[in-house]
Amino acid sequence: MEGYTKECKYCHRVLPDDYPSDVCPGCKEEYLFSKVRDYIRNNEVNEYMVANEFQIPLRKVRGWIKEGRIEYVDAETRIVGTKCQRCGKSVTFGMLCPDCMRLLNYSNKKIQLVQKPDEKRDDKMRFL
Repeated sequence: MEGYTKECKYCHRVLPDDYPSDVCPGCKEEYLFSKVRDYIRNNEVNEYMVANEFQIPLRKVRGWIKEGRIEYVDAETRIVGTKCQRCGKSVTFGMLCPDCMRLLNYSNKKIQLVQKPDEKRDDKMRFL
């Protein structure tokens, strides 16, 4: 068909003509996550059960936990080895415990208050 462009049926992003699906990778990921979220809400499961149910890598489920997109509901079901990267306490989601998160947020507010508005900031990245 002349002028026909293949596109994602959800977000309408243009896809290559030889792309094997009619859904882009981003929409597939969001659709999978919504199914996982509903499954977790309706069942008492751990990360191994989720990975097995959806035939996805365990690291994907753990990644969602580290991103804070899903979390465990009680202390007994925490992932073994998921620790706060600052103090080492066990965490149910993300990479910092609530205490370190509060401390970090407080420090950031304090830094913003101390900096003068007319000060030039050097926000460029560099190697250390």
